[in-house]
Amino acid sequence: MFKKFLLASSLLLAAGCTTVPITGRRQLSLVSDSEMNTLAVTQYKQTLGTAKLSTNAEEVAMVRRVGQRVAAAVEQYFKQQGQSSQLDGYQWEFNLIDDPKTVNAWCMPGGKVAVYTGILPLTRDENGLAVVLGHEISHAVAKHGAERMSDQLALQLGGTALATAVSQNPTATGSLFNTVIGAGEQGAALAFSRRQESEADHLGLIFMAMAGYDPAGAIPFWERMAAQSQNSTPVFLSDHPADAQRIADIKSLLPEAQKYYKPR
Repeated sequence: MFKKFLLASSLLLAAGCTTVPITGRRQLSLVSDSEMNTLAVTQYKQTLGTAKLSTNAEEVAMVRRVGQRVAAAVEQYFKQQGQSSQLDGYQWEFNLIDDPKTVNAWCMPGGKVAVYTGILPLTRDENGLAVVLGHEISHAVAKHGAERMSDQLALQLGGTALATAVSQNPTATGSLFNTVIGAGEQGAALAFSRRQESEADHLGLIFMAMAGYDPAGAIPFWERMAAQSQNSTPVFLSDHPADAQRIADIKSLLPEAQKYYKPR
């Protein structure tokens, strides 16, 4: 384990740096955007191929409508910052998976999104859904998946390059990818760190506001999630419960997010 730690440390020091939008946090990565996006396309197709897609036309349309509005806001933000190249390779896709027992949603690198019907009773309406999609899309554009994949490649696979890992053991690599993205059912996701969760909350509020959804709606949504977690912890929360501190942090971010909010 100590040798793995030393190897991981050396690789991290040698890796390139990227910057998280809005927060400005510097992060290290061992994998490229193109590698992550390519793997996402493969894993997304596999996930949809084994999942039961919803046939509820109204709910499917809502997920895609809200998703496209949030995605457009993300593209607008990056364009305004002169950073549209950060979204190169993104091909947005939104699907609703018919699984009422799974309270979850996720966004893979490259804009591949899935929402499970089990989370809809908690989102309640389009504004609540925008909270979820803003949060999950933010994990993707903040490159949290690449950050976590880098850690796991270093620790579990001895620093093997992603392309090499895919060619030598595609099944294990695909499973690892789904785990770090959170693209799984109950118990399958590796927890995002507190810092990453806070960043996704922060970015998500701004993106949903730019999309014309009221960011203040994040408070009642997370309160409902907190109440839900008293009985069982939804996979959407991983091991980071929507506690009073998280809600307090979101409240402190609302003045900034409200500056971007223009009701449609």
